[in-house]
Amino acid sequence: MTTLRVTHVGGPTVLLEFDGWRLLTDPTFDPPGRRYRFGWGTSSRKVTGPAIDAADVGPLDAVLLTHDHHADNLDDVGRRVLLESGAPVLTTEAGARRLGAPAHGLAPWGVTTLQRDGSPTITVTATPCRHGPPGSHPIVGDVVGFGLRWEGQEHGPLWITGDTVLYDDVRRVPGRLGAGTVLVHLGGVRFPITGPLRYTMTAADAAELLTASPATTIVPVHYEGWSHFQGDQAGSRATFDAAGLGTRVRWATPGDALELDC
Repeated sequence: MTTLRVTHVGGPTVLLEFDGWRLLTDPTFDPPGRRYRFGWGTSSRKVTGPAIDAADVGPLDAVLLTHDHHADNLDDVGRRVLLESGAPVLTTEAGARRLGAPAHGLAPWGVTTLQRDGSPTITVTATPCRHGPPGSHPIVGDVVGFGLRWEGQEHGPLWITGDTVLYDDVRRVPGRLGAGTVLVHLGGVRFPITGPLRYTMTAADAAELLTASPATTIVPVHYEGWSHFQGDQAGSRATFDAAGLGTRVRWATPGDALELDC
């Protein structure tokens, strides 16, 4: 069994440590207060800063970047972290073209590996995402999630859902991947200009997705810290409890390490 150490920096940014590996997801380290524009009349203000400064993250072996073109997943200081770390970056194919080396692009269900001396090889599978309603792709662009499998896992692969709504391709992921631990991106994102349309999952969506899944541990992320998020921990906790997921959900306190059996 592997002990997975999860440190939630804030938003989608998580430091994952296990078996000598140090992986970072979606680097966001800008201070709060600034408003960022996402295009087509949408914008959001960052209201909470990172629980850990970029300078204190330490060396990285790889970065898992679900998408590079929205500042709540990669901001200015986060881009500097990418450059200064020199670590390989796994992201979308379009994102890899924009970022250049050492970024490596993956299409949904594409597979690659991460290797380092003295640690198990990680097989990384890109999982599908749709960051909005049907037909929104030309506006919202490409996003991927990541399934991570390595020797020593007891409960199955680690799945990072990425920013996505609930739709058929995502519904198929838990069974196809056999995910045992899930970092689920929530937030139920909406914007005034597009009314009731959602751009990420709500807690109710995540409960529908994961109730019948093999996942033994569910860690919600990316639900706080920005003005465009519509959910919060209290409401999401109540939704998960009502769905019978309460014993499987672990809430990560930003800045504190959460240790999980993986």
